[in-house]
Amino acid sequence: MAVLSLTEQLKIHFHNPHALLGIHPIRDHRNVIRLWRPNAKELYVEVRKEIREATRIDDSGIFEIEVEGAIGPLDYRIYHHSGLLAHDPYAFWPVIGGMDEFLFNKGTHYKIYEVLGSHVMEHQGCSGTRFAVWAPGAKQVALVGDFNHWDGRVNPMRSMGSSGIWELFVPGIGSKEKYKFEIRSSEGSLSIKTDPFANQFELRPSTAAVVSDLNQYSWGDQAWIANRKKIQADPFPMNIYEVHLGSWRRRNGEFMNYRELACDLGAYCLHMGFTHIELLPIEEHPLDESWGYQVTGFFAPTSRYGDLQEFQYFVDQLHQQNIGVILDWVPAHFPADSFSLARFDGTYLYEHADPKKGYHPHWSTLIFNYGRNEVSNVLIGSALFWLEAMHIDGLRVDAVASMLYLDYGREHGQWIPNIYGGNENLEAIEFLKHLNAIVHERVPGVLICAEESSAFTGVTHSLDAGGLGFDFKWNMGWMNDTLRYFHTDPFFRHYHHHMLTFGRMYAFSERFILPLSHDEVVHGKRSLLSKMPGDEWQRFANLRLLLSYQICQPGKKLLFMGDEMGVYEEWSVHQALPWKILSYPMHEGVHRMVKELNHFYLKHKELWEFDLDERGFSWVDFSDQYNSVISYLRKGSSGYLLCIHNFTPSCFPQYALKLSHVHRVQEVFNTDRTEYGGSGKLNPHLQAGLGEGIVFQLAPLATMIFSIEFGH
Repeated sequence: MAVLSLTEQLKIHFHNPHALLGIHPIRDHRNVIRLWRPNAKELYVEVRKEIREATRIDDSGIFEIEVEGAIGPLDYRIYHHSGLLAHDPYAFWPVIGGMDEFLFNKGTHYKIYEVLGSHVMEHQGCSGTRFAVWAPGAKQVALVGDFNHWDGRVNPMRSMGSSGIWELFVPGIGSKEKYKFEIRSSEGSLSIKTDPFANQFELRPSTAAVVSDLNQYSWGDQAWIANRKKIQADPFPMNIYEVHLGSWRRRNGEFMNYRELACDLGAYCLHMGFTHIELLPIEEHPLDESWGYQVTGFFAPTSRYGDLQEFQYFVDQLHQQNIGVILDWVPAHFPADSFSLARFDGTYLYEHADPKKGYHPHWSTLIFNYGRNEVSNVLIGSALFWLEAMHIDGLRVDAVASMLYLDYGREHGQWIPNIYGGNENLEAIEFLKHLNAIVHERVPGVLICAEESSAFTGVTHSLDAGGLGFDFKWNMGWMNDTLRYFHTDPFFRHYHHHMLTFGRMYAFSERFILPLSHDEVVHGKRSLLSKMPGDEWQRFANLRLLLSYQICQPGKKLLFMGDEMGVYEEWSVHQALPWKILSYPMHEGVHRMVKELNHFYLKHKELWEFDLDERGFSWVDFSDQYNSVISYLRKGSSGYLLCIHNFTPSCFPQYALKLSHVHRVQEVFNTDRTEYGGSGKLNPHLQAGLGEGIVFQLAPLATMIFSIEFGH
């Protein structure tokens, strides 16, 4: 029988290089240190502080040094091409244990972000970085980076067996090192993949992962975290400012970094009366034009604005200013870029093989296989990474409707029914329930919000009641009806009065957020101001009316950046908001109104204390279709506010409302004030207690809010 050469043996053991490389006993209490340096002519090793030249065994790059007696991994170091003198990766035991593998394959390793990826650590008394990746279909996996000249022959990784995990501890490697994985499929094809679990990446268009120490940053937001469960518990005011960090504000046309943004954005939100910011996805993504919705790094903030520690600083500083941070999170799909998740190990690992289940026709992206334990675990691990390690206060789960339905965006015959013949994606539903259950168990007080555009029942109902367990759902019906109504010329609005009243029929069927989001000011939809009908004055008045109508309605609030000052142009990812328009009185008036209205909202519990149940709202008059006027009461434990909206440009100087037993009434907010750009038609003196009604002056295209007391 032929004796295999060491090189041939290494090829056989490439899935377990430690079986051949590193320290191995040979004879008579002697050990051999076996090293692998392809194409190297010579190799020097420091053994017990003595520099020795290793013997080259064959032309492929196998070297050996024999040593007398016992020797451990800390007793010798290798001179690398880069000049680094470091210990031998193949002398160390595995870091990942059997329980890690078991829980991951089961789909319940909720700290998987601490296991897979790259982690700076000390192992067996040696400082270095542990690299680990899931690639069960791979025949070989190698670590490549600047440290080995991107040569996939130098650092083969060790397979951990049936778990599909490959790992390698590399001494001497620390933060800022760039790396990828070279993966050979079972069929022999070779691909270079970036690390799906990396916490940092190169700046696009480069795609290498970057080693970053997750535990390096020292947090200062302990008071916020300790109180978060109370801050975000019912009842609480929630007024969200939706932000794209790259186009909110810029310095000399360039992106601001996370540190600069933390200072400016935090101060702005406090000034304007916003309680939370919601970031369009800042998970790493290759294409600016995707706005972050085509993610390749589910465990990393984008390097466009700085590194991992700078992002942690950003969140920390906002918390110290009492601003909550919600992250737009995208588990519905991922891009087909060859450097990332698509066919990661040569198989359909993260996605379905059948395009009827695995390909998204709307976005030309790939759909996660939620029924695979490890894929579900990766996504839940991503959510927990942001909530636990990054201190994020909530997630807005994007495109939930596309996850819930197998036929979403598909023609007849282009989708596969579930086992019961229906169109519900049972695996995605189970994933979402699992996500919400674990998140609320592990991180109490955080909020999980669904962007769900269908009529799926029970999105925010509890898991015990058969719901999906989300904390909030975007009210897309309210948004669509409201914007269609406001787009209508006031002369014809009385024909569409039902768009104002129909939403009340389901307003408390779910826990709703009322969104005026980025989706409504892109792709030719125009800005909110440009949607408004009429001349310039009427457009601004309509915008003030729209924004105040949102604040007065039951539900939490969300407003996209720029709408608070009435921008004319659609939002563009390529330029900052036109802040100079605030030098124009009409824009400054809207901006001032939003600021004062937001603070009014925070101060008056009537607008938020019971905004998720029937107690907080009652109609006064919803039937005045002819004049396009509605009125209602918002109730809190300490009193009432009367809200009246006039959706026409007509002023009604003597408008009577039937209100019985009113003891006192006082106007406390009016969007028609001259300092907001209005006509100044206010209600300085109102008389209560005269018969069965009160006479108001209704300003044109305006919201009027009154403090009202009832007596007998």
